[in-house]
Amino acid sequence: MQTVYVKHIDAFSSIPGKGNPAGVVLNGDDYSEEEMLAIAGAVGFNETSFIVSSDIADFRIRYFTPGHEMNLCGHATMGTVYALRMNGLLKQSNITIETKAGVLPVKVHDENNELLITMQQANPQFQTFSGSKSELAASIGLTEEDLHPDYPIVYGSTGIWTLIIPIKELASFHKMIPATAEFPSILKEIPRASLHPICLEVRDERNDMHARHFSSPFSGTIEDAVTGTAAGVMGAYYKTFINEGARLPVTLIVEQGYEMNKDGRVYVHVKEEGNLDVSISGTAVYVKDIEIEIVKK
Repeated sequence: MQTVYVKHIDAFSSIPGKGNPAGVVLNGDDYSEEEMLAIAGAVGFNETSFIVSSDIADFRIRYFTPGHEMNLCGHATMGTVYALRMNGLLKQSNITIETKAGVLPVKVHDENNELLITMQQANPQFQTFSGSKSELAASIGLTEEDLHPDYPIVYGSTGIWTLIIPIKELASFHKMIPATAEFPSILKEIPRASLHPICLEVRDERNDMHARHFSSPFSGTIEDAVTGTAAGVMGAYYKTFINEGARLPVTLIVEQGYEMNKDGRVYVHVKEEGNLDVSISGTAVYVKDIEIEIVKK
């Protein structure tokens, strides 16, 4: 047996116990892919990240749910960069990270006595959803009448594919109950995608959009508290489908996690440089160290 030391960092909040928990393993080079998956399963968070060496960036980050490896994860990136800074392993303000979604720049700076981490997203992509709206609504405990009639349901990605589902009213979010096992049969175009209901009504008037995030059944988790990559997609969706005439650059504030009592906030920056350019910002907070035991292979 081998002891693995994992840092528990809550991302997109400065309050321990709020936001989205991520496990961070600083010495990722010491573990095989199989061991990383076992560690992520033992930690039990939606994502656990592993810092490994890179030949093309300052750091490489690998992201694991309890069920599989992910190309990219926003909240785990925030947690990882925060852990690097906290442990004195990050001296500069601008770094690059290698991920399976590409090499992405990350900026770290202090703002209003908080460490704010800004992460570039991959180029936005959208794909049509052609499935049953009624079946889709039912899979999250709603009816088709709860869906917003003016905005399309589409798959979107700024690194990870999720299905954006516009909802008419904020009150519907408390009624949502995911039937996770049904997702792949409904998401015929991208069966492994997650579901991301969004709304223009918000809990906090300082924010612009509200969301929940229901995980793919392949991930081994049910719901994500505050989802960075999906928030990035929301910024691109807003400009593409909700307010095409919005003046750029613009920063939108996405709130998520209220229904789980883990409310957090993601700042989504949208600008145009030929194509839409999306980045996200957030803070993080250290919670505790976790020790787990795995069988060393």
